[in-house]
Amino acid sequence: MAEVPVEPRRVLLDVDVVLDVLTARQPFFSDSAALVALCESGRCVGVVAAHTLTTLWYLLAKHRDRAFARQAMAGLLRIVRVATVDDAVLAAALALDLPDFEDAVQACAGAAAGVDVVATRNVADFSRGPLPVAAPADLLPLLTQG
Repeated sequence: MAEVPVEPRRVLLDVDVVLDVLTARQPFFSDSAALVALCESGRCVGVVAAHTLTTLWYLLAKHRDRAFARQAMAGLLRIVRVATVDDAVLAAALALDLPDFEDAVQACAGAAAGVDVVATRNVADFSRGPLPVAAPADLLPLLTQG
């Protein structure tokens, strides 16, 4: 696994991190919300893979309603950049030895978008990917130093 840069500036937010914030999921909400707040403040650039938005829409509309999902997506798009998922990203993801194809697509989309690190609670599943990976709690000190 690659080492997390001392000062990561572009952070790929895994779907679990964003979902923690949008649903106030405990006990993860605090660290994930703090990370998203740093993205919103410009301390770092938050990035999500394009399919993260469709996954979030599906989950939020199913478990809440479409109005909530629409509002959440609009708010998220004001905070993050979207990494493209195209044929090259999908081919790269297929070539990875990650246990979850969706995680591989996120990692490859992030790599193609020039992110420095993946923020996820699922560190083990991303550890053989193309990018350094860390839990939100482990990234916060790196993003708030200095």
